[in-house]
Amino acid sequence: MAVAELYTQVILCVPERIRAALLDMEDGGRVWRVCGVLKLSLSYSVGQYNRVWIPDPEEVWKSAEIAKDYRVGDKVLRLLLEDGTELDYSVDPESLPPLRNPDILVGENDLTALSYLHEPAVLHNLRIRFAESKLIYTYSGIILVAMNPYKQLPIYGDAIIHAYSGQNMGDMDPHIFAVAEEAYKQMARNNKNQSIIVSGESGAGKTVSARYAMRYFATVSKSSSNTHVEDKVLASNPITEAVGNAKTTRNDNSSRFGKYTEISFDEKNQIIGANMRTYLLEKSRVVFQSENERNYHIFYQLCASAQQSEFKHLKLGSAEEFNYTRMGGSTVIEGVNDRADMVETQKTFTLLGFKEDFQMDVFKILAAILHLGNVQITAVGNERSLVNEDDSHLKVFCELLGLERGKVAQWLCNRKIVTTSETVVKPMTRPQAVNARDALAKKIYAHLFDFIVERINQALQFSGKQHTFIGVLDIYGFETFDVNSFEQFCINYANEKLQQQFNLHVFKLEQEEYMKEDIPWTLIDFYDNQAVIDLIEAKMGILELLDEECLLPHGTDENWLQKLYNNFVNKNPLFEKPRMSNTSFIIQHFADKVEYKCEGFLEKNRDTVYDMLVEILRASKFHLCANFFIENPVPSSPFGSVITVKSAKQVIKPNNKHFRSTVGSKFRSSLYLLMETLNATTPHYVRCIKPNDEKLPFEFDSKRIVQQLRACGVLETIRISAQSYPSRWTYIEFYSRFGILMTKQELSFSDKKEVCKVVLHRLIQDSNQYQFGKTKIFFRAGQVAYLEKLRLDKLRQGCVVIQKHIRGWLQRKKFLREKQAALIIQQYFRGQQTVRKAITATALKEAWAAIVIQKYCRGYLVRNLYQLIRVATITIQAYTRGFLARRKYRKMLKEHKAVILQKYARAWLARRRFQNIRRFVLNIQLTYRVQRLQKKLEDQNKENHGLVEKLTSLAALRASDTEKIQKLESELDRAATHRHNYEEKGRRYKAAVEEKLAKLQKHNSELEIQKEQIQLQLQEKTEELKEKMDDLTKQLFDDVQKEERQRILLEKSFELKTQDYEKQIWSLQEEMKALKNEKIQLQHQLEEERVTSDGLRGDVARLNKQAKTISEFEKEIELLQSQKIDVEKHVQSQKREMREKMSEITKQLLDSYDIEDVRSRLSVEDLEHLNEDGELWFAYEGLKKATRVLETHFQSQKDCYEKEIEALNFKVVHLSQEINHLQKLFREENDINESIRHEVTRLTSENMMIPDFKQQISKLEKQKQDLEIRLNEQTENMKGKLEELTNQLYRNREEEGTRRKTIEAQNEIHTKEKEKLMDKIQEMQEASEHLKKQFETESEVKSSFRQEASRLTIENRDLEEELDMKDRVIKKLQDQVRTLTKTIEKANDVHLSSGPKEYLGMLEYKREDEAKLIQNLILDLKPRGVVVNMIPGLPAHILFMCVRYADSLNDASMVKSLMNSTINGIKQVIKDHLEDFEMLSFWLANTCHFLNCLKQYSGEEEFMKHNSPHQNKNCLNNFDLSEYRQILSDVAIRIYHQFIIVMENNIQPIIVPGMLEYESLQGISGLKPTGFRKRSSSIDDTDAYTMTSVLQQLSYFYTTMCQNGLDAELVRQAVKQLFFLIGAVTLNSLFLRKDMCSCRKGMQIRCNISYLEEWLKDKNLQNSLAKETLEPLSQAAWLLQVKKTTDSDAKEIFERCTSLSAVQIIKILNSYTPIDDFEKRVTPSFVRKVQALLNSREDSSQLMLDTKYLFQVTFPFTPSPHALEMIQIPSSFKLGFLNRL
Repeated sequence: MAVAELYTQVILCVPERIRAALLDMEDGGRVWRVCGVLKLSLSYSVGQYNRVWIPDPEEVWKSAEIAKDYRVGDKVLRLLLEDGTELDYSVDPESLPPLRNPDILVGENDLTALSYLHEPAVLHNLRIRFAESKLIYTYSGIILVAMNPYKQLPIYGDAIIHAYSGQNMGDMDPHIFAVAEEAYKQMARNNKNQSIIVSGESGAGKTVSARYAMRYFATVSKSSSNTHVEDKVLASNPITEAVGNAKTTRNDNSSRFGKYTEISFDEKNQIIGANMRTYLLEKSRVVFQSENERNYHIFYQLCASAQQSEFKHLKLGSAEEFNYTRMGGSTVIEGVNDRADMVETQKTFTLLGFKEDFQMDVFKILAAILHLGNVQITAVGNERSLVNEDDSHLKVFCELLGLERGKVAQWLCNRKIVTTSETVVKPMTRPQAVNARDALAKKIYAHLFDFIVERINQALQFSGKQHTFIGVLDIYGFETFDVNSFEQFCINYANEKLQQQFNLHVFKLEQEEYMKEDIPWTLIDFYDNQAVIDLIEAKMGILELLDEECLLPHGTDENWLQKLYNNFVNKNPLFEKPRMSNTSFIIQHFADKVEYKCEGFLEKNRDTVYDMLVEILRASKFHLCANFFIENPVPSSPFGSVITVKSAKQVIKPNNKHFRSTVGSKFRSSLYLLMETLNATTPHYVRCIKPNDEKLPFEFDSKRIVQQLRACGVLETIRISAQSYPSRWTYIEFYSRFGILMTKQELSFSDKKEVCKVVLHRLIQDSNQYQFGKTKIFFRAGQVAYLEKLRLDKLRQGCVVIQKHIRGWLQRKKFLREKQAALIIQQYFRGQQTVRKAITATALKEAWAAIVIQKYCRGYLVRNLYQLIRVATITIQAYTRGFLARRKYRKMLKEHKAVILQKYARAWLARRRFQNIRRFVLNIQLTYRVQRLQKKLEDQNKENHGLVEKLTSLAALRASDTEKIQKLESELDRAATHRHNYEEKGRRYKAAVEEKLAKLQKHNSELEIQKEQIQLQLQEKTEELKEKMDDLTKQLFDDVQKEERQRILLEKSFELKTQDYEKQIWSLQEEMKALKNEKIQLQHQLEEERVTSDGLRGDVARLNKQAKTISEFEKEIELLQSQKIDVEKHVQSQKREMREKMSEITKQLLDSYDIEDVRSRLSVEDLEHLNEDGELWFAYEGLKKATRVLETHFQSQKDCYEKEIEALNFKVVHLSQEINHLQKLFREENDINESIRHEVTRLTSENMMIPDFKQQISKLEKQKQDLEIRLNEQTENMKGKLEELTNQLYRNREEEGTRRKTIEAQNEIHTKEKEKLMDKIQEMQEASEHLKKQFETESEVKSSFRQEASRLTIENRDLEEELDMKDRVIKKLQDQVRTLTKTIEKANDVHLSSGPKEYLGMLEYKREDEAKLIQNLILDLKPRGVVVNMIPGLPAHILFMCVRYADSLNDASMVKSLMNSTINGIKQVIKDHLEDFEMLSFWLANTCHFLNCLKQYSGEEEFMKHNSPHQNKNCLNNFDLSEYRQILSDVAIRIYHQFIIVMENNIQPIIVPGMLEYESLQGISGLKPTGFRKRSSSIDDTDAYTMTSVLQQLSYFYTTMCQNGLDAELVRQAVKQLFFLIGAVTLNSLFLRKDMCSCRKGMQIRCNISYLEEWLKDKNLQNSLAKETLEPLSQAAWLLQVKKTTDSDAKEIFERCTSLSAVQIIKILNSYTPIDDFEKRVTPSFVRKVQALLNSREDSSQLMLDTKYLFQVTFPFTPSPHALEMIQIPSSFKLGFLNRL
């Protein structure tokens, strides 16, 4: 390999700081220090500088370096310890010290990935991970090794659970969640039951690990129902811990029983229930605790809550008051609140459905046990004992359990012995009585524990069918203490069974892996502990002998032990007798030798309680206690009806003997069932390790850890792996890692698999050291370390070559610089020396003379040369200037000619352009004038309709007046009848008056006085009435005059309009004539073009110039169509379609011409000029096509135009005649009104009036209504006054009659007065008759007026029909003009709208079409394919235009119905498309647009200020929709959240592969392949995503949002949310992947962040604050790359990493993993320095970022720029039932 290539490889493989060290060669010592690092390499043989492990009594293993090469046969190995001391270590040539792995392999996630697999390597790897990196989990093949940190760690939150969910085992750092996910995934994939076996000694963290595994299942498999099964499953843990856990010397929360929890799942892999099985509860703890230990937690919780009201009846006190809780001397656990735990226990009881009565029953039994322990037993002599019946605790015990106190006191101290002949009561000594009491307490508690477990199982039962299950086994690990008894024996027996199952499973997995890769399988020797199991459980084994001894009445522990000695000593190598003891025996277990004390074995195995005590409890009045001791209860197995398991191998069935009731036989039976269950499942192993006995956080006790590693089977796994091929690398990993060892020829091969094979054959000669599989390479132990050594040597050689060349270059550079300096010094020195020698007087004179001669000689030569050059220069200039002048003259001459040609050409073009413009303007004027005429005719029709309406209203008013006159006539008739009655009374009075004339004469004087008074009163009232009537008459006359003036003005305006119509008709005729002339001219032009076909070249040139004016025409037309700016894009699209169509037509037309002839006559320059405008040829062909269309159209329509124009002229003349006739009718109407006015004047002069006639006239104008009302009121007043006057006259007459009766003397005078009164009455009658005649004449006038009005109405209708005919003719003419205009538009490629309409910006719809509107516009609308051609938010604008229509109708129900339907429709379409990103984006945009429209046109000032004046006219007028705006805002927020969720779900699987795993910088690998052996089920079935995938997904999101018209601010907020997710997910994955925490990976992450920043810049989203959300990830990438050694580095990290919390910074530093030996690990001291600086921070203690966090969304108000009047509905919307108004 060349030096340059090797340099490149080495530079890419070393970190930045080493690279700088290699290049900076000024400091030689620094370079050699780097080389010193390179010297620390491994060797395949045991040679100098290799490192080995040697045993150490304290650290177990100690590291040392070989100081001298080892030769075969040497007895001593010279070693150099780490502290610098030398040691001569004696060695055995057959067992040399184990080699140490390279530092690059230390700290691996999987212990089996180590090259050298042995105990010291495993121990050292665990120490590095636990003590330095603070990582508590490590894989060992299929085992998860969990170290108890004795400290709360932030690695168990929901964010961690979601991070591990769906990941393959090995992709992330080791974790209990990874094992749980692997079990859950295999269950879901294979539909096979799984089990997780958690084991370890007390205090190792088994219970916590099992709890976290169950919590993981409850979180990832949460069901959609409301049963909360997951919460119930988790709630069972606090209860079982309260009644089954206790404080020991090793653990504050030690599980004193084994537990197998079976979590059941349905077909959807959701939790539906659970079941629990317990093993070997430590009952002895109820009555005895060692020092510094406690009883079960529930007792202390109960005592701590004793003072609460609900517990007072239990009569409890503090825990120090009871024997069973104070034996250990420690009743309090530091940091534990027993009272709070009691509350939590009660809550979990309630959550599981246990009522308060049940809870109180449990607490009663617990309190009774405590009181039983305090019962005092006194000795009576040596053979008897006594219990006082008055004992307070005995009394409480019996009260709580409902027992008879006397019997309990009796049988606690006595024993009943039943023989064949008699029954004997035997007293017991005090120790025997105490044992009986304690046995009873243990029995009661054991029954209570089983009962609670049974009730928990009932609470977790499920009704459906179990599909699969995952079992979590939390069981004690291998135990060995100073004193080991029956409990330890059973525990170790269970671990032997589990270890056998584990060995078989590991062996099976190894075999499957080899067969899968087609590797030759050879039998691996592994430890089989079947012999130990047989020793314990086989026939005549230890357990059977124990049960047999328990059957004997006088069986003792010593007799049983002697039987063991006789059967097994010197017969079974696994059984030994201690040398110094006759009461113990030793069993060689798989983990270690254990010595058991035989004392108490029989008693614990029997677990007996005296029969009389059982009888007493069976007779208890407390039902729960009585049920505990029922004879022959039905065995209730929690798995009886739920589990159906089939053993994977044949197991030994237990003996069906009568002694199965012993504890040992029960335990063996339950163990068989457990093994059957485990063999029928796929196991997963978690081995919990206790790092130290002092419970110190992250303290590593090597002795204790090695002891546990040997006991839990981890080292056995390592040993099995080491016997075969422990290191397994994929071909890609090997190629990437060891590519530097390959030659050029090997690298040239295309097949990487073959390259790997060739390289290995060359590097490792012994082919037995490796095997090639299908996808992996299998290596023997140590081979990977050898390859690493070769790789390191290669890199070191490359470094040496680089150093050599750099140093040589530096030395050469230094030498050349020194040489140059020496030459300069020599030059100056020699010069000075020469000058000193040469300076004399003669030499100076000669030198001066030589200088003078040189001066003149040089001057002469220079002058001659100058003259020669000057002459040559002048000559060249002359010729050059002449040439330039001639060229300039020719150029000016050409330009002058060109100007002349341009002048004539431009003049011709200007004339041509003027003609085209004039023709075009005439066409536009024609269209405009026709439209204006149509509009005026429509206005005239409206006015005519108004006149007709006024006439009809006038007729109606006259009819009402007639009715009023009839009413007055009826009143006059009633007055006439009244008058006849009065005359008859007068005749009767006349006779009486004549008889009493004498009497009336006497009173004549008095009557005359009264008469004068009455006359005076009448005169006064008559004058008042006359004055009032005069005022009313004047006012009425003034009003009539005003109305007459208004009528005259109306007549004048009508005449003026008629004249305007005549003028317009005349102008229309003139325009039609001009159109006809223009048509003739066009025909002549067409004929000329046919004649001049030979001049086609000239026409092409002319069209070339004319085409340049097309763009000018288009600009002018665009200026005329300024109102269509909003639809410019639509017009452009139609232009393109027209161009495509015209191009097709052009091709057809070109076939009829000899195009080749035309082109042949055109020069190249002409063609270039022809096409320089792009569309010139297209314009020419379009004009030619348009000319032909015009010619044929004119020829076909010529006669039709002439006929229609003549008909139009005739109609116009007829219309003018009709208008004149209408004017005459109006004049006649005015005459009639004049006559009516004169008649009214005459009636008012006679003090008579017709009040309703004024109302008839005043109705012509609305502003006269007040006058009409006032006149009516005055008329009513006048009627009232007339009636009052008549009544007063009647009263006066009656008074006169009475007076005449009383005064007869004045009869004659009264007769005269009567005659006068009669005359007045006759005058009034004549006046009334005259008035009647006037009414008749008025009715005749009214009838004539009514007839005239009906005639005018009929004539008006005829006029309307004529106007309609005129409209139809004008429309027909307008259509013809429109077709002509379209042809001209096509010729000029311009889109003009003929007959523009003015719209109101609202859409009319019917109530019954509302459902169809919602269905078509919301529910059935598909945004894809439609959104491209729509304006943004078109559905929203259409909906708002419908809302405007409902608002204009002032229909509240219609508005409410439409708004509710719209909102419900949007909710429904979102519900139906919850996972459709495009649909969510589309309706989020439309909802925002709809909300903005409601704001924009609400009429509120804060929104109206953004509108144009025209838009403000479209505001809502009648309803305030602010409440609906709030509802829409809430809907938009929900859509936005779902929109974000869908985007996150789509991009989340891409983030980690693209941002973290993909290597954007080629050649700089950020990963170190480790050969980790994944589970067979952990198959990477995901696609290979890259950073490009992330950017493409982001671009897809952005493009879709923009196409759907989403507001720019919302787009920025969505992008910010996505970038936060990218940063959070990437950073969270980085925290959980130690293999990713390297310097090179930091460079890769920084590169990927730069890609994201470039994407933001490209999309113009820099101000979206998205970049700031990546700041934590950016700082993490910087932290991986920065130097991490000195105090200044720690300070810089503290100052720079402000966006990372202290926990996160420390996590990255602890997880930092060098990829090569050139890099250094972060030392614990440096981590402590950084942590000390970070202690001042007050930030979150959470490690993971919350990926579910959502930024607050704001919906900006963005007014719509689109005019509602210009919006058109696409036909694809299927909204034809909507009408634009």
